[in-house]
Amino acid sequence: MKIIYKDGHVGECPPEEELHVIRHTAAHVMAQAIKRLFPQADFAFGPATQNGFYYDVDLGDTKLTQEDLDAIEKEMKKICKENLPIKSFVLNREDSRKLMEERGEKYKLEHMEDLADETEFSFFQQGEYVDMCLGPHLTYTKALKAFKITQQSGAYWKDDSKNKMLTRINGVAFRTTQELDEYLVRLEEAKKRDHRRLGKELGLFAFRDEAPGFPFYLPKGMVLKNTLIDYWREVHKKWDYVEISTPQIMRRTLWETSGHWDHYKENMYTTVIDGEDFAIKPMNCPGTILVYDLEPHSYKELPMRCAELGLVHRHELSGALHGMFRVRCFTQDDAHILLAKEQIKDEVVRIASLFDEVYSLFGLPYTIELSTMPEDHIGSVEDWDVATAALADAITGIGKKYIVNPGDGAFYGPKLDFHIQDCLGRTWQCGTIQLDYQLPGRFNLEYTGADGEKHCPVMIHRVVFGSIERFLGIITEHYAGAFPLWLSPVQVKVLPITDRSAEYAKQVAAKFDAAGIRVESDLRNEKIGYKIREAQMQKIPYMLVVGDKEAEAGSVAVRTRAGEDLGAMSLDAFLEKVRGEIDSKV
Repeated sequence: MKIIYKDGHVGECPPEEELHVIRHTAAHVMAQAIKRLFPQADFAFGPATQNGFYYDVDLGDTKLTQEDLDAIEKEMKKICKENLPIKSFVLNREDSRKLMEERGEKYKLEHMEDLADETEFSFFQQGEYVDMCLGPHLTYTKALKAFKITQQSGAYWKDDSKNKMLTRINGVAFRTTQELDEYLVRLEEAKKRDHRRLGKELGLFAFRDEAPGFPFYLPKGMVLKNTLIDYWREVHKKWDYVEISTPQIMRRTLWETSGHWDHYKENMYTTVIDGEDFAIKPMNCPGTILVYDLEPHSYKELPMRCAELGLVHRHELSGALHGMFRVRCFTQDDAHILLAKEQIKDEVVRIASLFDEVYSLFGLPYTIELSTMPEDHIGSVEDWDVATAALADAITGIGKKYIVNPGDGAFYGPKLDFHIQDCLGRTWQCGTIQLDYQLPGRFNLEYTGADGEKHCPVMIHRVVFGSIERFLGIITEHYAGAFPLWLSPVQVKVLPITDRSAEYAKQVAAKFDAAGIRVESDLRNEKIGYKIREAQMQKIPYMLVVGDKEAEAGSVAVRTRAGEDLGAMSLDAFLEKVRGEIDSKV
């Protein structure tokens, strides 16, 4: 595949860069189509993304409809048929500014001002359309073969809520129409699995306009959440953690000492108590530090592993809210570990092993990303280098690979992010291991070493689910609401064929309830076929059909939500089967 670079030379595209170049070119072709249909359009940023591309556009007072999006896609296809050559050129700063002024590109001009050290800028042109860009791009528009506009949304200029809200137009692009079609099939499957729709249909959770970004757990959703938390506690007990709980509201002075007041205040909810500033915690770590600081510690106590299911609040922009994936209030499945520097590698290995155990249970493969020092950070570069090397050594030491994500660490230290992959191939960042040389020192934490001297511990911040809410959203879509038996809010449903069987159905349900099985009975005067279909729609793992024959034999006729008829079983045999599946979490 031929591509053109910003200096004008044409070369072969490296295979690993092909999709990026295709999608970046698609963004330019889309911008050209938009400009033809909406001459007043003023363009901001238009990058390639993981599966496609987008362009943020100022359309004035124009609000796009689905018909408009269809028209833009049609015009893109027309531009591709025109087979316009894509050319590049470079101008000095003054000539670049003049060109953008002539074309009325105020957002490009502002972006040029942000790049104050640049003396020249590169541009790419196809036909009448010119865009400031680093490239590279395809050499002709006809080389763009498979794309589709998918949606529109709002986006602030430079992601700053103080700036104007622009229209973000998204699309996807691939090498071939076959790849595009396969992706669109996966996209349709993802819509069927949308956790917001399933959450409503299955009675798990809901959202209300009265509390935007704050989820409501319904009865079955609470069962699901509590079952997940029970498993979390089981795992953490096995791996030698102790559970604590710290206050949700604490003084401003605490957050000033931690650095959150200076580095995270825009995301925090605050209040005034007795004339003094307080903040609702956006994270749990400062609370754990106060617990550690309650009494002196010896090296013999380290590592000290404190786990907390802490309810935290963060002010997210309304445009960023997305079901359970992005909320303003969530339960963070935190743990904070205070330890000596020489214990870091062994402890990271332990944490990674815990993560592997948990993700394997849910059938979620993962990759690891090492995020390094951001521009906005605290602590010396030397400390950051030591901390980053410690994380890298620990992961390679257990035979795992990682990729580097430069500049994306937390402000207090580098981190390892675990990206899980669901059954549709989508990736989600869940687990994280953050190494912190800063906060213990800011709070003057100490332990007495083997040498009898005082030392400052290191702190590891880590979560395995990320948050209970987000993980529930992920696994709801991963399983399409058909949770494994151990996790299902209702595990068994008893369905009497006639009213005569209702009493026996109650007895069956009572026996399963006494055995700790989550069971419901459908005693309505409805046809059995209707009851079975409704139970299947609710994705209940097992349905027990009972009639006169089953009542006389003390048995049940077993069906699965997949439609499989397992035939008749005695109550005790089926109970043993279910109990075994739950205990083994198959």
